Amino acid sequence: MADAFYIYCIGEQDALAPLFDEKLPDAIEPAATLRLITKGKLSTVASVVPLADYGEQEIAARLSDAAWVAARAMRHEKVLEHFAARASLVPLRFGTIYLTLAGVEEMLERKRQELLDIIERLREKEEWGVNIFCNRTRLAKIITSISPTLREMSERAGAASAGQAYLLRKKIEAMRADEVRPEIRRVVGEIERELSALSSGAVRLRVRQAEAAEHGELAAKLAFLISRKGFVDFRAAAEKIARERAEAGFRLELTGPWPAYNFVADLKADAL
Repeated sequence: MADAFYIYCIGEQDALAPLFDEKLPDAIEPAATLRLITKGKLSTVASVVPLADYGEQEIAARLSDAAWVAARAMRHEKVLEHFAARASLVPLRFGTIYLTLAGVEEMLERKRQELLDIIERLREKEEWGVNIFCNRTRLAKIITSISPTLREMSERAGAASAGQAYLLRKKIEAMRADEVRPEIRRVVGEIERELSALSSGAVRLRVRQAEAAEHGELAAKLAFLISRKGFVDFRAAAEKIARERAEAGFRLELTGPWPAYNFVADLKADAL
């Protein structure tokens, strides 16, 4: 039966090689063992997988089997987490497969400088996620006091004649629901800017409809690249923002650390 090479991550050979003297997590297929494929200064953590399951057409069919995917995605993540906690590396997404050893080595040589630059940029850093939730009902109750537009109109109403004040307040009431959406966008933008100042990079992720329904009113998902030494300050800033925004119905959830998927180029295009 023909085999291929499943690739988990790429790092410096000098940093990865000593880690193979330790106990290693299971490969994506437990019958296989993790190994290093090295070209020059770079190595990739890999394991052999059968093309009967991991060929281009075969894996496309397997992806419809939730149980098969879940078990292997978990093993993939455990391998990445094991090595990412011990070395600076480029994490590869689930399903990165090369047909030949020569193909892996050619990729390491062709992308050598790009990969070395990414490894250096990620050194001593981790990816952390911040999920921003919003209780729209709670926000709507106090929107007049925090929306710049409605606050300005409320101030004008307070200084206006009785007739003008009545009309302005009626207009404010009519606009309350319409102001909730732009207020959420404004607050999300402010949170993103405040936390970005404490990071080495920030990415706004797509919120899937099913995901938003599962977790409530998920307003935004953000990913930040944080230095390990700076994480305490980052967490303190996130907690302070959460306290300040709680009255308006906002809640922050910090997740991680994760392999820095969102801060590296996707190399799957080179693979199978």
